[in-house]
Amino acid sequence: MHVVSLLKANMFDIRIDGAVSSIGALFPDWHAHDRFGLVIDEAFGGIGATHLLQSAMMAYYDVKPSRRTSLAVYPEIYAFHIGRGHGAHAPYDFWPARREVILETADHREILDAINDRGITRLAVPDRPMREVVHRPKEEDAALDRIASAFVYSATGRVDDADVVIAGNDRRTEHNPKQVLRPIEEMRALRAPAVTGRPVKETEDSYLQWLEERSGDVTEADRLRARLRREELMSSGLATESYRRVSVAEALKRLASAGRTEP
Repeated sequence: MHVVSLLKANMFDIRIDGAVSSIGALFPDWHAHDRFGLVIDEAFGGIGATHLLQSAMMAYYDVKPSRRTSLAVYPEIYAFHIGRGHGAHAPYDFWPARREVILETADHREILDAINDRGITRLAVPDRPMREVVHRPKEEDAALDRIASAFVYSATGRVDDADVVIAGNDRRTEHNPKQVLRPIEEMRALRAPAVTGRPVKETEDSYLQWLEERSGDVTEADRLRARLRREELMSSGLATESYRRVSVAEALKRLASAGRTEP
């Protein structure tokens, strides 16, 4: 389902530093050309950043209301899968498929190149150790100049020392993670029929083909673990997640550990 018709900004309760807050405070000075990037380095890892991602999409639509009506565009969001694919996250509206970038490397230089190539301005990275690394000339400077907000998230949905807490207050905020976790057999059976009017990705052959292509990224054990993690965040069918705001420089140092198993 296209997020533009599924979600609204008031479906998220946001607290920053313990105080009631807003999407505007979460993403200060969001503008019409902002692009959100989510780095993923484990199976279904991006589910742990569901509410941050969905809040960014609301900011994308709300800054230019015509995107919800006459333009009918997908949000400018990009998922960067590190080392290999980690399961299709396309139900969140990482669509068309080019917005799920599969990087078959954990080389921090290649990862930052991909982020810079897409002009990412708001970045979320997994909670990995910081590493002192050297990027290609000027690539780190380009990121520091352009990226306005950076966050650390966990595939579990909660991080230590969090200063941002986001809770869904409407069950529709759980639609996307549920879709991501559906087996491909269910997705085939539930495929929406083609209709006239607003284009919807679920009616496209290429969408189901992408889900099938990525289905081999993950196992049933991965799917079960991700479901259990989501359930641990739930109260009355709604999830509460936490994040930590960090400097862009720190995010790039943590990015350099994404997908790595060695110290």
